Amino acid sequence: MITLQLGRMSPRETERMLEFDREHIWHPYAPMPATTTALPVVSAEGVRLTLADGTELIDGMSSWWAAVHGYNHPKLNAAVTRQLGKMAHVMFGGLTHPPAVRLAERLIEITPEPLTKVFFADSGSVAVEVAIKMALQYWRSQGRPERHRLLTVRGGYHGDTFGDMAVCDPVNGMHHLFGDVLAKHVFAPPPPLGYLAEPDQAYLDQLSRLAADHAHELAGIIVEPIVQGAGGMRFYAPEYLRALRDIADEHGILLVLDEIATGFGRTGELWGCDHAEIAPDIMCLGKALTGGYLTMAATLCTDRVAHGISSGEAGALMHGPTYMANPLAAAVASASIDLLLSRDWRDEVDTIEAILTAELDGAEDLPGVADVRVLGAIGVVEAREPVDVPAVQEIAMAHGVWLRPFGKLIYTMPPYVCTDDEVLHIAAALRAAAESL
Repeated sequence: MITLQLGRMSPRETERMLEFDREHIWHPYAPMPATTTALPVVSAEGVRLTLADGTELIDGMSSWWAAVHGYNHPKLNAAVTRQLGKMAHVMFGGLTHPPAVRLAERLIEITPEPLTKVFFADSGSVAVEVAIKMALQYWRSQGRPERHRLLTVRGGYHGDTFGDMAVCDPVNGMHHLFGDVLAKHVFAPPPPLGYLAEPDQAYLDQLSRLAADHAHELAGIIVEPIVQGAGGMRFYAPEYLRALRDIADEHGILLVLDEIATGFGRTGELWGCDHAEIAPDIMCLGKALTGGYLTMAATLCTDRVAHGISSGEAGALMHGPTYMANPLAAAVASASIDLLLSRDWRDEVDTIEAILTAELDGAEDLPGVADVRVLGAIGVVEAREPVDVPAVQEIAMAHGVWLRPFGKLIYTMPPYVCTDDEVLHIAAALRAAAESL
């Protein structure tokens, strides 16, 4: 058994744990047995992770963008504890409970007005699966089963399950190995890079033509609004999102927005779609929904979509996860939303953006750097060649920071509650990593 004393582990216990981990536990996108050793985290407080030897690291990743309030927050701890004393879980089939109802009320209040129906899922990937199923089942219910394909853009990432993989980038994405067994969808080129860039009319025309050519078979358009996340950390101008809304309306196609990474203020607006002042027909939420405490996601849709599905041959949306609307997750999700909206989260995100922008100024001119970009609480250094991940992480840890690069990207999505000094440390780690390329 592994034991902890004062937040530390003995070297012997640490090595025993890591040896078992290497030989038996699969990590994300990693071989088995592992070729690198994972860092042993024994506790987390505020925005800092404590390793087994007592080393503290500022978490520049918000635990893959979820822990926006940091760790061990008393208000979120209290929400979980209160609910745990009442009910940890109950099936959602034929039953309901106050945490689910309250969370649904909050989500409907804070998301764009047309979204009035909430489906609770147990992960972001499942939320996207549900959104895809909603779009397909809607058209089948309308007597149009031939509308069974989706239009999306290259450079996107929507999750690891089969429906999701089929709308991720089919060539440069993480799932190209499965291309021959995935559903075939319609892909446009990635939106031109640059949040402030002038819209490219030729690209807009290409989007319009592609949608028109396939309108008879398209159930929906699915994209990540404004920021393409794990597919490349690319930022694009709001005009392209507005164009997709117009195209969807012109051809009666459902617009699906994957806000799992962009939602809850990460881009400087509460929702990515707010940058374009548009609303989707279906929206996926996750990651920061519970403040990084428990896995939970949600798929919201309009009355039109919900009624269209329910009036069809099945008479119901054909999906229902076992842990759907888990009371613990729902309770902490509501507390996380309340906590976010009780603070000046916009000022927190703007401050992170300003510091990262200032501290990374000029880094784009370094020899190994292809681009540097910052939007909201997101900072990205794109290298010219794939980065040596362990080497970059060593540099970051020497600055007291935890980063997790991938491909050509060294990036940060820090917790909003970071102090100015903590953001400066993160920026210094990013810059040092850029200088090492």
